[in-house]
Amino acid sequence: MNRKTLAALALAPAMLAISACAGSPGPVGNASVPQPAQAVAIDAYLGKWYEYGRYEAPFQEGCEGVTAQYSRRDDGKIKVVNSCFKDSLDGEFDQSTGKAKIVEDSAGAKLKVSFFGPFYGDYWVLDRGPQGADGLYDWSIVGEPSGRYLWMLTRDAQPDAATRSLLERRVKELGYDWGLVRMTQQPAN
Repeated sequence: MNRKTLAALALAPAMLAISACAGSPGPVGNASVPQPAQAVAIDAYLGKWYEYGRYEAPFQEGCEGVTAQYSRRDDGKIKVVNSCFKDSLDGEFDQSTGKAKIVEDSAGAKLKVSFFGPFYGDYWVLDRGPQGADGLYDWSIVGEPSGRYLWMLTRDAQPDAATRSLLERRVKELGYDWGLVRMTQQPAN
């Protein structure tokens, strides 16, 4: 896997390990990023997520079928595995593995994520859905302090109409410009 592809995946929905090789940042879609709305129980956040939509950025350009998988590591950190297909759902598969740590006094809603050695980026769970019957949150909205990056994650590759409507409404309520959202292609369930 080449360095450019690795950098693109490192900044996909699961993380923001911003580094110099990531390219120019996208436009600011929220000049006043709010603090996370709710506490996050990490065990309810673990597992597989599908990217429903995002703010497009050069480092993630062309990624489709984006997923993020979170699991516990033996050292107390969280293992993060991001995957995507380049340019289409039939494109080349890429995957990147990193680690995350919970920011102290953030009620689990703020993490620092790294894919490149000692470099960590902000990952804020700005809001999330309720825990389902499986004990896992069913959706989340992720951002970071600059307002340039936004991801909407769901547990289903094809979320239902009610979830899609809720995500759009909530993103707007959080102060983000919906016009900058790029919907992610996902395989049919």
